[in-house]
Amino acid sequence: MNSSDIAQLAIVGISACILAPFLGSYMERVYAGKPHPLAFLGRFERFIYKVTGIDPHEQMNWKQYTVSLLEFSFISIAVLFLILVGQGFLPFNPQKYPGLAWDLALNTAISFVTNTNWQAYSGEASLSYLAQAAGLAVQNFLSAAAGMAVAVAIVRGIARGTDSREGLGNFWADMTRSVLYILLPLSLILAIALVSQGVVQSISGYVPTLSFEGKNGLIPLGPAASQIAIKHLGTNGGGFFGPNSAFPFENPTPLSNILEMLAQILIPFAFPFLFGAMVKDKKQGYMLFMVMFVLLSIAVWGSLTSELRWGTLEGKEYRFGKAGSALFSVLTTITSCGAVNAMHDSLSPLSGMIAMFDIMIGEVIFGGVGSGLYGMLALVIVAVFIAGLMVGRSPEYLGKKIEAREMQLSMIAIIIPNFLILVLSAVAISLSAGRAGIANSGPHGLSEILYAYSSGAGNNGSAFGGLAANSVFYNLTVGLAMLLGRFGVMVPMLGVGGSLAAKKRVPQGSGTLRTNTLTFGVFLFFVIIIVAGLTHFPALTLGPILEHFLMLQGVKL
Repeated sequence: MNSSDIAQLAIVGISACILAPFLGSYMERVYAGKPHPLAFLGRFERFIYKVTGIDPHEQMNWKQYTVSLLEFSFISIAVLFLILVGQGFLPFNPQKYPGLAWDLALNTAISFVTNTNWQAYSGEASLSYLAQAAGLAVQNFLSAAAGMAVAVAIVRGIARGTDSREGLGNFWADMTRSVLYILLPLSLILAIALVSQGVVQSISGYVPTLSFEGKNGLIPLGPAASQIAIKHLGTNGGGFFGPNSAFPFENPTPLSNILEMLAQILIPFAFPFLFGAMVKDKKQGYMLFMVMFVLLSIAVWGSLTSELRWGTLEGKEYRFGKAGSALFSVLTTITSCGAVNAMHDSLSPLSGMIAMFDIMIGEVIFGGVGSGLYGMLALVIVAVFIAGLMVGRSPEYLGKKIEAREMQLSMIAIIIPNFLILVLSAVAISLSAGRAGIANSGPHGLSEILYAYSSGAGNNGSAFGGLAANSVFYNLTVGLAMLLGRFGVMVPMLGVGGSLAAKKRVPQGSGTLRTNTLTFGVFLFFVIIIVAGLTHFPALTLGPILEHFLMLQGVKL
């Protein structure tokens, strides 16, 4: 690594660690309805409630919260689907693009509503400005807000006392506050900063140009900066332009690259501190943060080591280099963002495996906004239960007894994404429709399929890039993975929150297993590694690990 690589890594990491505690504290005040610096926007919040008929003080139990979440999400899928298939008849379409095919439109609608942003198309060659701004950008805000709202509701259930009138909060109020006080202000600041660096923000038509070879071409424009800001802050991912953050109009300078990486991890870094504040035990938040940070550090070290030793510049932007591409690949996969500044298909086998494993692990190494926290809480509950059995103590978490119902729901939340990854990959590799999309034979071809379903089930959205995913088979199966991977975790964890909310708090005693200590943090770390390793190591052995050893032997694949 050269000095600029080290400086980039240090700036991003230190900045996020400094800002996260302040943002976490601010977010706790927002969701609790306490005074905060942007409280003057309260008139807009009250206006929204008045127009929509929402009572923000109405408490919902976990079933009501879940129904509201599902109703909102499936209506959003339907609306976005209609925009995409009908964009040819809608305004703000200077390039006269027709509507998307039904299977691609359905895949894309599911993708953006589930905070995945998997793209089987190239944005500048497929979508109108209206579809990009009023369809995709809007869902970038709303899907991120939904994940944040669910995480806050689950934490409320854990932190709740014995007052039977308390609930998990109000879904509509949590959504409104997430967008109005957190996502919109941060996105506005980042969008202005990106425009200052040269990121395009325009509603003009594409500009005709003449290439160096004397061929006619077009320079794509569009309202990109506004969407790029929220796609990173909301850990949505996806690209306004096909090459994503490798394209100069999305990521033109070293500073814009740093800002985009920082934006990906800022809110996920803040959520453990929000958790500690909400449960009134800051050490709990510190413990979760440190476990996540250690996992992140190992991933960064492994990816950089592999890429600098065995990687090439093929498929990477020269201005970012191997180290910059590896760092971006780790940050985008540990946070479920999915934005890329290089082809993950071109990463060295072990770097590609680390990016894939970051997703397979449940994207709990900070994870998506909100989703990383409640994914980690599922593993915490499992760890508490196992530790309690090992030491002969009653499994308790923050004064609430962990019993069969919480374990069953947590295991469902953990198993569903992993089941989808392995089963759908096996189906794809077994059918000609699945094998038809593979660009490479051998272990790398398997890696392309594994990565696609990992990305879909983990709601990441990045891709190896070598898989021809725009087919009816992949549009429908990856769409299914995205849908079940999102709500198959959200709903059980809301059930956990509801179950814990109904339990009385048990006073701590000499037999209480303390979960805010270094010892429990180490135990949780190994539970995460063992669960993910036992699940996915066999498949990774046949894919990137085998490819690595064949590469060392000089076998041409």
